[in-house]
Amino acid sequence: MLKTLLRYFKPHMGLFILDMSCAVLAAVIELAFPLVSRHVMYTLLPNQAYRAFFSVMLVVGLAYVLRSVCYYIMTYWGHTFGVRVETDIRADLFRHLQTLDFEFYDKVRTGNLMSRLTGDLFEITELAHHGPEDLLISLLTVTGALILMFTIQWRLALVVAILIPIFLILTMLQRRRMSQASANVKIKLADINTDIESSLSGMKTSKAFANEKEDNRRFSSANSEYRTAKKEFYQAMGVFGASQELFMGILPPVVIAVGGYLLMKEKLNYIDLITFTLYVSSFVTPIRKMAQFAEIFASGMAGLRRFCELMALEPTVVEKPGAKELHVTAGTVDIDDISFSYEGHSEVLHHVDLHVKSGEMIAVVGESGGGKTTLCQLIPRFYDVTEGSIRIDGTDIRDVTKNSLRSSVGIVQQEVFIFADTVRENIRYGRPDATDEEVIMAAREAEIYEDIMQMPDGFDTYVGERGTRLSGGQRQRISIARIFLKNPAVLILDEATSALDTVTEERIQHSFDSLMENRTSFVIAHRLSTVRNADRIIVIENGRVMEEGTHAQLLELGGEYAKLYEAQEL
Repeated sequence: MLKTLLRYFKPHMGLFILDMSCAVLAAVIELAFPLVSRHVMYTLLPNQAYRAFFSVMLVVGLAYVLRSVCYYIMTYWGHTFGVRVETDIRADLFRHLQTLDFEFYDKVRTGNLMSRLTGDLFEITELAHHGPEDLLISLLTVTGALILMFTIQWRLALVVAILIPIFLILTMLQRRRMSQASANVKIKLADINTDIESSLSGMKTSKAFANEKEDNRRFSSANSEYRTAKKEFYQAMGVFGASQELFMGILPPVVIAVGGYLLMKEKLNYIDLITFTLYVSSFVTPIRKMAQFAEIFASGMAGLRRFCELMALEPTVVEKPGAKELHVTAGTVDIDDISFSYEGHSEVLHHVDLHVKSGEMIAVVGESGGGKTTLCQLIPRFYDVTEGSIRIDGTDIRDVTKNSLRSSVGIVQQEVFIFADTVRENIRYGRPDATDEEVIMAAREAEIYEDIMQMPDGFDTYVGERGTRLSGGQRQRISIARIFLKNPAVLILDEATSALDTVTEERIQHSFDSLMENRTSFVIAHRLSTVRNADRIIVIENGRVMEEGTHAQLLELGGEYAKLYEAQEL
């Protein structure tokens, strides 16, 4: 995991070296002061070299000014380095999440991913910046001070050297406990973020059902679990902090006691005892930094572990090496004896065979749960077939790049996702490089232009979160305008009008007719009256094609389609 983190240091190595150089300089200045003070007390003051004494003190003062500049650089540029590492990691994680398939997003909730993209990465940033800096300052100061103390009086230095490893062992033991507690906090934080995201998204539904108390109960439960996890973390941190303070409190009396004994035995003088005391005082900052590093390391590694877990996930729909671009000319679609199951569980589709000519409109009907949507999600390869193959213009879709395949297939779904942006940018999402004129033309073709012009700011009207300022029909026609702009060779309408009222559906149906003209189309329909003019209608039941034919042929057959149609006509 640390190798993974260090890989993100390379592009910003200049800032990292600057940060570490300032850390070294600050530690050297900290170490130099007691040594300089000892020299002054040994030579300058006894010899009444007052001019030299004040000159040395001026240099010491300037050194501490330089040390403060180093800390400014470490704070500003060090954090800048950390933020750059964080943004690089977040960019990689987001790009990786984009490669994962529908199967992943079927199982993972948005709030959980939000937690990993924000909170976890912040902890990693703190580790990237403060970790090396705090550890370097601590090691240099403590190690350097011990070496200098041994040159002054090895017996007293040995006492200090014995105490420090004891403290470090306690630190390592507590770090492990803190790391586990921190990981639990992150899991609970992800859960509470998920509940918050779900509750805020469903706030209108909550109000409609007057279920605020139930939502508050569910949120309070997750909040309580988070509090418990945080309590465990703080307990571990409290034990660590207490052991640190115990060490910090014991060290000076021990040094003075042993130093006093050596003083009595005339093996140490007052100047060297003062120097030792100054060095012990200089331990305060690095030892606190060691404590801080243990906390940062625990939290950062927990976040890094969760980051690596996500980055280790591989998409289930994988492109073949050397996959070629798909260039659709005719738009024929051949579904050859395909079967499909989610994650190897019971099959959803069983040996479906369908051959669609260029420009043909195929209606896919049947009861809910029969496999209609699953069949159409296999065409743009959101999932891979378990058996059989799907070919477009004779090319197996597993032999082409996913990007070129999905650029050739347009989908209008029942649940339209509208971004919190302007009408213009929501339409332009169909083809991001489209000009304003092309956006306007797509709006006209989708018969939404007049509605847009009546909005407060026309195409620059902000539509609100998930398009809350638009009606259901307007949201649907904006999604149609996106498809007109995309201009795909193969079109899939997945129950695109089932959530609309009859009047709005009739208005939009004309837009769909224009969209499907001279385009190979699959229409998943709940209302059979909308697919009577389809070139062919296939009836799917329990994952199998039960009937196939035109509207008239299937009515004459008197089978499942006829029963469904008659039930809707009543």
